[in-house]
Amino acid sequence: MSEGLNVVVLDDDPGISQVLKELIETFYTWGNVVAFSDAEKAIAWCLKRDVGLGIFVVDVFLKGMSGFFFLDTIEPKFPAAHEDAIIISGKASEDVVDMCLASNVTYLLE
Repeated sequence: MSEGLNVVVLDDDPGISQVLKELIETFYTWGNVVAFSDAEKAIAWCLKRDVGLGIFVVDVFLKGMSGFFFLDTIEPKFPAAHEDAIIISGKASEDVVDMCLASNVTYLLE
């Protein structure tokens, strides 16, 4: 693992997760890009890290939980998780936008 700030990609579709990882790796050079399609595994991995996580690219709807719940779960260890998150959604409804605003997430990609 790099000593820089790593990027965590979380999407419940393994294909999308991998495509996003590969895309980000083409330009992101300050750390590693780690992709997950299982939210529980992503949470466990993040909570084992002491430092070095800088950006979270998270799908808004995951199997069994929301991307916001994922961010809430890792926030005690990474207080800036919400501010450093990019929420992704295939359909960014008004409710998704409202959830982003309420959670202090300022980056939303549809």
